[in-house]
Amino acid sequence: MKRTALILSIFLLLSNTVWAYDNTLRTDFLNNKTRIYGINIRNFNAQDTNKHEIIDPYEESGNFINAAERLDEIRKLGINTLHVLPITPVGKLKSLGTAGSLYAAAGFDSINEQLLDTTSELSPEEQVKFFVNECHKRGIRVIIDLPSCGSYDLYLKNPELFIRDDKNISIVPSDWTDVRLLNTGTNGNLNQDVLNIHKKFVDMVLNIGFDGIRADVATIKPYEFWVELIKYTREKDPEFLFLAEASDSWREPPSKYAEFTPYDELLAAGFDGYYGSFFNLKEWNAEEFIEHIKFNKKLLSSYPEKKSVILSFTTHDEVSPVILHGTKFSEMICWLEATLPYNPYSIDGFAQGDNYLYRWANNKAKYTDTDDDYYFVHRGKIDIFNFSRKPICKNTDVLIAFKKAYRFRIKNEELITNGNFIPLKTNDEKVFAFERSLNKNRVIVFGNLDFKNEKDSIRIKVPKLKKNADFDMINGQCAEISRNEIKTELDAGEIKVMRIK
Repeated sequence: MKRTALILSIFLLLSNTVWAYDNTLRTDFLNNKTRIYGINIRNFNAQDTNKHEIIDPYEESGNFINAAERLDEIRKLGINTLHVLPITPVGKLKSLGTAGSLYAAAGFDSINEQLLDTTSELSPEEQVKFFVNECHKRGIRVIIDLPSCGSYDLYLKNPELFIRDDKNISIVPSDWTDVRLLNTGTNGNLNQDVLNIHKKFVDMVLNIGFDGIRADVATIKPYEFWVELIKYTREKDPEFLFLAEASDSWREPPSKYAEFTPYDELLAAGFDGYYGSFFNLKEWNAEEFIEHIKFNKKLLSSYPEKKSVILSFTTHDEVSPVILHGTKFSEMICWLEATLPYNPYSIDGFAQGDNYLYRWANNKAKYTDTDDDYYFVHRGKIDIFNFSRKPICKNTDVLIAFKKAYRFRIKNEELITNGNFIPLKTNDEKVFAFERSLNKNRVIVFGNLDFKNEKDSIRIKVPKLKKNADFDMINGQCAEISRNEIKTELDAGEIKVMRIK
């Protein structure tokens, strides 16, 4: 109570103070200078006092007021942009989990009451503004998530907003049993009612002060829907970012009743960037990985306006890398985010090596806010269904690697964002290598995508590399330089980074 009262007093004092803030998120993103961190306010700074990993009714769940307490920590990680998972009200019927999925939107023009500090005298909108202002004071931009579907509760309240089949039954897309498919209309025949509720969402987030939108499953809305919504938004804030959750590997919609607008058409509709398919790194060989980087370079340069992509190695939809391939895989992701020419992205808990394995997962619950009395979760993924603990440090090696890698990217920003990307040949299909160069500054990156076996006698062809050239190992040890070649060994999943002096 004392902490909340102090925060409230400070906010009321500062709210009357004029200070300058300019949204430059879109420009920063298009120049690959955003370092994005995804967070769930509901657990971001939850106070799990009894260490049971679930937030009981007498404990303090994550909210916009206590979330501000972690912002200095986030800034010190090297993050300059937050992606806030949905803050709209959540459905309670046909629900998944005891709090309801963040993506089961029960409305699009109000704030989820679960994310509010009930002891605060601030209104819901003022609490969100407080959080966003605290981000901006630290130089942190804020992207808000726009859910793609409506909850069953919203369907019962406004059935005219939803698609129904020949039997007059609402549509459940894929296996997302807690949501129903909105009727957005089609190109040339948009549903203005659905478009208007999205415009109200835009008005709300602009009034609060958000800097951009991440559109969940953007592919299930028509091209013209996005053209109109993006135009509507940009007339109010030209620097407002639109990021599409879409992948070049997505080939069909989650329901035969849904529209399908592929990634390239979404970019043409006005989106500034998309997700790519970097989350497939866990399955790729070296050639597939390098080809995806080259594919994006060609794709993004094909539009008259600048476009970019996020390095979607880890998102709230992906299993923790430490579960998939151990610590080395997480460290590899850290250094790829630090050295590739696109926008780094990580979900809360990745930097701390959290495995998102909750002791109570999928067990019967003592308390529930919904009609589901089980703690439904996706194994190894950050919890978006319950009042759970905040992500915690499970692996200090990953945290050390994250901090070191992001410091490197910040210190070498011009090299990473503007330098040449040169794929390098190796003698093993599981070992990738590339060079980043700008003027006389050269950085070589190579890693082993075989997460079970070490690699001996790896040879990397590096044009214009002098024999016995002086170099520093930025990450990893033991590399030998000869004319136009690097010789090294790699542990399973290891990545090395070296600077040629």
